[in-house]
Amino acid sequence: MASTHESGEVTGTKDKNYNLLWYTQTCLDNALRMEAYIQDAEREKDTELAELFRKAQADSRKGAELGKQLLGSRLSS
Repeated sequence: MASTHESGEVTGTKDKNYNLLWYTQTCLDNALRMEAYIQDAEREKDTELAELFRKAQADSRKGAELGKQLLGSRLSS
């Protein structure tokens, strides 16, 4: 079985950079998913659950922003 780690020969992107791209995308995807979960909780009038999802969404947005900033600085250099 082939290794799941490679140094850029297959993708053209080093693992550390690929991982940063993946992390940023996953944070953005999660922020979108949390919006649907918030709406579901609000529809059921479950404010406690909606608040949990809002906090998770805020954390995902923060992670995405940090990832985008780091990507930006690495792409510009």
